Amino acid sequence: MNPQVITEWSPYSIVLYSAQRPPPLGTVDTDKKLEQLAREHLIKVASEGAFLYVFGSAGVSKTYEANRKAFDKWAIVPRMLRDCSSRNLETTIFGQKFKAPMLLAPIGVQGILHPEAELATAIAARETDIPMVLSTAATRSMEEVAQVSGDAHRWYQLYWPLSDEITLSLLKRAKESGYSALVVTLDTMFIGWRPHDIDTAYLPFVHSYGCQNGFSDPVFMARYGKQPATKTDLAFPYNPRESNARIAQGDPVAKGIAHMSMEWNKELASGRQRSWDELKLLRDNWEGKLVLKGIQSVADAESAIDAGADGIIVSNHGGRQVDGGVSALWSLEQIMKSEKVKEAQATGKLTILFDSSIRNGPDMFKALALGAQAVLLGRPYVYGLALGGADGVKHVIKSILAELEMTMGLSGYKSISEIQGKAEEILARVEERNVLCVKSDCVSRL
Repeated sequence: MNPQVITEWSPYSIVLYSAQRPPPLGTVDTDKKLEQLAREHLIKVASEGAFLYVFGSAGVSKTYEANRKAFDKWAIVPRMLRDCSSRNLETTIFGQKFKAPMLLAPIGVQGILHPEAELATAIAARETDIPMVLSTAATRSMEEVAQVSGDAHRWYQLYWPLSDEITLSLLKRAKESGYSALVVTLDTMFIGWRPHDIDTAYLPFVHSYGCQNGFSDPVFMARYGKQPATKTDLAFPYNPRESNARIAQGDPVAKGIAHMSMEWNKELASGRQRSWDELKLLRDNWEGKLVLKGIQSVADAESAIDAGADGIIVSNHGGRQVDGGVSALWSLEQIMKSEKVKEAQATGKLTILFDSSIRNGPDMFKALALGAQAVLLGRPYVYGLALGGADGVKHVIKSILAELEMTMGLSGYKSISEIQGKAEEILARVEERNVLCVKSDCVSRL
């Protein structure tokens, strides 16, 4: 009797074939198709500024380009006649079992992309059992998102406020709302030089979009003698010209919202650079897992261990902060050469996650092989959100994980444990002179 074939994600391709019509969002060729579809759609229903806010990077996008090119420097070496009929993407992080080594990265201001904003993303995360990391700059409060999420895994990302009392209030609310991990973004104490946004003067935060965790915070609102908002009411699409016109006409409501927005922005983008010693405030007041996002050097990865962090996210913010920087994948490779880091990972003291420019299943495979225990998916899922709400996000998740599962099976691997951290065995380095290197064997193509 033939053994039963069990796979979780790859049957999604059969679903798409069976429909006998092309999927509305395509097969998630992010850079060539999904991105363009999102641009065309948002220009039609919102504005090009909304698309450019997500699409844009720092400077002339050299870091973004480096992120993408870095994946091309590695090639998968398939193995044959290994029974991978049944495959499993399950993994365990921080003692919790996840259905796949993927989380939805914290992306703010989703209300400029779709009327349901972060609530649609939370529904997609819940229905696919893929954890969502909610941004401090969300357009729905952490409580509203938690209500939609139900019992699903969820983490909270912190843009570290200037005031300790507001920081502690956010931590308290996140704990009470069931967020199990705190992701502290370290590379965004102020916004980088982003020409796409500067050229269009597009910054939704000045009109309250992305300020909802502030407007719902009791400590912040009490400063101004106001009660915290319990329900978000934002217009879609976001129209900055209309808001500016109301302010210019002296509309007291519009002026009040603009004032409170600027006050909240002073908290999140204060320009104050934090130090390693200051992490103690967060460590002492957060009982869950503490994860540091934005780590790009070996020295900082080792400092994270010393500071008591439970995990790091190797990330350069998708190229949105520093132009001309190293690729995130290069950073991951270097960090995984540290004996201190490898020991901390092996003993469970430090969890290593990867973020920045994951676009498909093979990208995930390579990042996992280079040492990441899971990856964070960014731009692709919010393009899906813009195009199809919760269903759009689910399509992107299912497509990328189906491709990962198929890539694993066709390469001879049936579980995440067989590829995680095994780069020397399962990847080939494609050198600049087009030389393939696997372990010590190199084959020149010159």
